[in-house]
Amino acid sequence: NDLKVDQKLRHDVPRHQIEKIICSLCGTEQEVRQICVNCGVCMARYFCGVCKLFDDDTSKRQYHCNGCGICRTGGQENFFHCHKCRCCYSTLLKNSHPCVEGAMHHDCPVCFEYLFESRNDVIVMPCGHTIHKDCFEEMQEHCQYVCTLDILQNFPYLAIRSAIDYLFIRYACPLCSKSVCDMSKVWEKFDMEIAATPMPETYQNVKISILCNDCGTGAEVQFHIVAHKCPSCKSYNTRQTRW
Repeated sequence: NDLKVDQKLRHDVPRHQIEKIICSLCGTEQEVRQICVNCGVCMARYFCGVCKLFDDDTSKRQYHCNGCGICRTGGQENFFHCHKCRCCYSTLLKNSHPCVEGAMHHDCPVCFEYLFESRNDVIVMPCGHTIHKDCFEEMQEHCQYVCTLDILQNFPYLAIRSAIDYLFIRYACPLCSKSVCDMSKVWEKFDMEIAATPMPETYQNVKISILCNDCGTGAEVQFHIVAHKCPSCKSYNTRQTRW
C-alpha cells in the first residue's frame, strides 16, 4: 500500500495467492519472479518465491525459514528452527533452551502482540515461555510488588515488627509463575526476615499446604505471615493451596 493512502483505506495483500505481477518499468504481465522476462530489470534485491516477498533493503538480512513458513530477518546463520517450539531461535540457545510446544505461537503476556509474527526482539525465559525483550525489561523495572504492610493491616498481633514496610519482590513468568532469574540472594533475605519475625504462640504450630511455582513440589510447611519456603528447592516462590 502507498504511504499516501489513508490508513483506514489500506488493506492486507494476500501475497501467497499472487500468481501474476506487472513490471512497473515495461508493463509486462508475467508470473511472479525476481527478474523481468522482458526488460531484464531486477525487481528487488531480496526475493522469496514462497512468500512472494520483494524487498530492496537487504540490510535486514532476510531469509526464508521453511519450518516457520515465513521470511525472517537477522541472517540465517544466526538462527535455527526448533521443531518442537515451532519457531526460530538464536543459535546461542540451540543446546540450552527448554522446549515448550508452540512456544512462540501465542501473544506476548505483557503487550499481547502475536509473538510468532512480531519483528521486535523476543527472548526465552528459563521456563521456556517467550516474551518481548522490551516487555521483559519493563516487567523487571515494574516487578510484581506485594507489600506485607497491606497484609499486616489485617493481622494487628504482628504490630511488634519495627519494619513492616518490607516488600515481597517477585520476578516471575506471567504465564507459569516460575522465577525468571537467580533469586537466591533474595531468598537469603527472606530467611533473615522470617528468623527475625517469630509468629505468636497461637500460630506457631499451624501447618499449611503449599505448591512451589519453581519446582512444582507440594508440601506441608509451618505457616508464616512473610512467606513459605519450599523444602525441596528452597525457593520462596510458593503459593498456599489450603490450610
